[in-house]
Amino acid sequence: MKKLVLMLACACAMVLAVGPVMAADAPFHIGVVTGTVSQSEDDLRGAEELIKEYGDVEKGGYIKHLTYPDNFMSEMETTISIIVGLADDPLTKVVVVNQAIPGTTEAFRRIHEKRPDILLFAGEAHEDPGVITQAAPASVLLAVNTDNITRGYSIPYGAKKMGAKSFVHISFPRHMSYETLGRRRAIMEVATEDLGMNFYAETAPDPTGDVGVAGAQQYILEKVPAWLEKYGKDTAFFCTNDAHTEPLLKKIAELGGYFVEADLPSPTMGYPGALGIEFTDAEKGNWPALLKKVEEAVVAAGGGKRMGTWAFSYGFTTTAGLAEFGKRIVEGTAKIDNPKDLVAAYGKYTPNANWKMSYYTDAGTGVANKQFGLVYQDTYVLDQGFLGATDIEVPEKYYMISK
Repeated sequence: MKKLVLMLACACAMVLAVGPVMAADAPFHIGVVTGTVSQSEDDLRGAEELIKEYGDVEKGGYIKHLTYPDNFMSEMETTISIIVGLADDPLTKVVVVNQAIPGTTEAFRRIHEKRPDILLFAGEAHEDPGVITQAAPASVLLAVNTDNITRGYSIPYGAKKMGAKSFVHISFPRHMSYETLGRRRAIMEVATEDLGMNFYAETAPDPTGDVGVAGAQQYILEKVPAWLEKYGKDTAFFCTNDAHTEPLLKKIAELGGYFVEADLPSPTMGYPGALGIEFTDAEKGNWPALLKKVEEAVVAAGGGKRMGTWAFSYGFTTTAGLAEFGKRIVEGTAKIDNPKDLVAAYGKYTPNANWKMSYYTDAGTGVANKQFGLVYQDTYVLDQGFLGATDIEVPEKYYMISK
């Protein structure tokens, strides 16, 4: 399989604007759509960072930020309307949706039909690679997801390196219907067994369903003690949903077990709520400071060397990085088909972090889809340091496993 791999050691200079663009009205607008704080806080915080840096459209700046409903699966038309509505502004040149939940493909199709000049970026697309990338041509559309194919191997590898003997995958049917998440689970099962560990799968309620976020979280709180009793404390847990992460972390810190990293890793993904961590205004957006505070809390709770994350938030970086990438393309300093330009835009928000990037490759044909980028960052084990996940040479056979 031909795989484009770019190692990002972001020693690139971090050029941050002092504040919002205030001298004159922005020459064009960037529409950014994210989930709410309850579903995907880091994605939303990335939009807030953009507004801080480039200004709000309402005040003459570049950024127009909107959120989609928490129950987006039952309110898909509302979500589509929110995204498509950004094209009504004649100054809109870029639309970023992160996470690109179901309905984004149709929204992008309608936008492109109406305004073929608008650049369309899907962060963490929930719809399959072959679906989302058909909404518009490669000249204007790019999706970027976590590299769930490589992570299907690297997360179990990290679990074993941390000391786990078993691995539990927690999800629900909607997520398992997604091509990338389904493939990752299948790879995890094979990798876990190849690495000499036991693999188990558990099902938990979908937070977008009837029980809502609160019900889904309560389920995890009640089940983790039983799972630890059943599988043992030398078990690593992985869940596919953000809302499940907080209660899972809470119980692992309290009762035992391992946690390599979240589905969409970040120091703020689950840890603050799980461990009662509060951040000052000065700390927000300062990822090294946030990581240090989380690390101290994890160690105090007894989770040191058993729990991990990424040093910089994936959700935050994807929102901000894709918008920055789009801005540079419009301004003529970047090209949509140049991976180095995308890497540089991400690197602006993650100084000194190690990343790998590749294009999604179809398991059946071995053909790379250059409208669907995959990225992942090195795992940081709290109270230990970087795990070296981006240095792993993943055996070729795992890239051929389908869901």
